[in-house]
Amino acid sequence: MPAFRLLIGLALMLGIALVSAAQAQGTGTERTEPIDLSFASFFRLPVGPRGLEWSDALRAADGRVVRLAGYIVAQEEPEAGRFLFAPSPIKLSEHADGAASDLPATTVTVLLHESQRKRIVPHQSGLIVLTGQLRLGRAEDAEGRVSWLRLQLAPDALEQAVPPRRAATEAAIPESTRPAAH
Repeated sequence: MPAFRLLIGLALMLGIALVSAAQAQGTGTERTEPIDLSFASFFRLPVGPRGLEWSDALRAADGRVVRLAGYIVAQEEPEAGRFLFAPSPIKLSEHADGAASDLPATTVTVLLHESQRKRIVPHQSGLIVLTGQLRLGRAEDAEGRVSWLRLQLAPDALEQAVPPRRAATEAAIPESTRPAAH
């Protein structure tokens, strides 16, 4: 089942990456709809001698409202007003690993609206889609944690966060590779 979810996520991210690349070549006029962004489009590929570099599509999305599909990172001690969002299902073991983590470079810190700064978002499994304002660049919070990618949510964003349509994601996976129905 985890492999099935990974395949669904990868298929969805590939589709969003293609849309994102096409939008990055647009007319430059203001968009009223969110920019569809994918984790796969965050960095220039192949990685060069300078290491990871943000893609032109990611830079173009800085400060804009984006839509991003991914997974809430499971944390032993979730923080109020924020959570981590990643391209694949991840569980952090803060007690066992301390400050060390296996988070990918594409991990986004999701910030809840100021009115929800005390709200703790419980982990939910499965792929979800979030919409918010993307911010790039180094930012250090009051506890000293540094983030490079942040998604600022509107007050109603979590209520509107939905799993991608099951039929649409399953259609992208050949029937022969789908798990048997129970």
